[in-house]
Amino acid sequence: MNLRRTKAIAYKEFLHVVRDPRSLGMAIAIPMLLLVLFGYALTLDVDHVPMVVWDRSQTAQSRDFISRFTGSSYFELKNMVWSHKELERAIDTGDAMMGMVIDSDFPEKLAKGRTARVQLIVDGSDSNTATIAIGYADVIVRTFSQDVLEAEVLRKGMRPLSAPLEIRPRVWFNEEMKSKNYIVPGLIAVIMMVIAALLTSLTVAREWERGTMEQLIATPVRAPELVLGKLVPYFAIGLTDVAIAIYMGEFLFEVPLRGNAALLFAVASIFMVGVLSMGVFISIAAKNQLMATQFSMVLTFLPAFLLSGFMYAISNMPYVIQVVTYLVPARYFVAVMKGIYLKGVGLEILGLDVILLILFGLFMMLLSIVKFKKKLS
Repeated sequence: MNLRRTKAIAYKEFLHVVRDPRSLGMAIAIPMLLLVLFGYALTLDVDHVPMVVWDRSQTAQSRDFISRFTGSSYFELKNMVWSHKELERAIDTGDAMMGMVIDSDFPEKLAKGRTARVQLIVDGSDSNTATIAIGYADVIVRTFSQDVLEAEVLRKGMRPLSAPLEIRPRVWFNEEMKSKNYIVPGLIAVIMMVIAALLTSLTVAREWERGTMEQLIATPVRAPELVLGKLVPYFAIGLTDVAIAIYMGEFLFEVPLRGNAALLFAVASIFMVGVLSMGVFISIAAKNQLMATQFSMVLTFLPAFLLSGFMYAISNMPYVIQVVTYLVPARYFVAVMKGIYLKGVGLEILGLDVILLILFGLFMMLLSIVKFKKKLS
């Protein structure tokens, strides 16, 4: 392989990127835009669940019970209703996700030590949010019930019983339980995979469409030199995107980087080589920019978004799909990003994922070199 010819190809590609504002905009602006949009739009936190209440009791006890919901950040009282019909309409129209009905004999049953019933009607259209909201409501009801029992025991002059079991949870790696701390590191990996493959998927296909491939074939340049030359400019741009994304994650989304930044950049470089080589391979195989772009989106965005563990836990997927995820390189990079970002671990834990990313990069580069033929057919 001739280094001089490789540098010439890289310089030619670099000039194209600089002179084409669309390519440069795609390389720099789009990752930033996607990170901002997805970073703010994607959230797994369930806060301020809208609710309506039909308080048939209208007593101090019922108001105290309602205040347990409205006083938390998990629920937001939208309105008081006065019939089942109003409650159902609020849920049907989407004004409320949860409706609560308190019976008129609520205080009497509490005073007599009997079980008072409260009806919760939850919109299950969004099953995940509904499940979490029911869990929040269950905790509030249990706490209220415990307070009522303790007050009754004290009123009778008895000594309150201590709980036989006490749980003291300690959350590691994401103490504030914010979903953005979980989403942003994986989001960086997904965006880098999509953008990197999309950029290089146009390189060789563009040469065929513009008729400049004939000139390259007539030169002494070889397949390894062409592939490496095409990768170099976009590799530099990709690392720039990684640096910008990390900076945005740290200062815009306030996601802490607990691990080694140098290790993160090193693994990102390995991943970038593999994905860029994948884009070059698609470009060589397609020989058409439109088709190359479509192939890149199908082969990168969907697997990276759905099968990498970025949004959905792989352990919850069907077994056959879990096996398929091993073929998705974003799975390993997402695991590395979350490990370095949130846990601060190193190669002693992430070594296998890094090795698999290296093998992916070597395989895709070799495949691109073998696929490129200096022929016009």
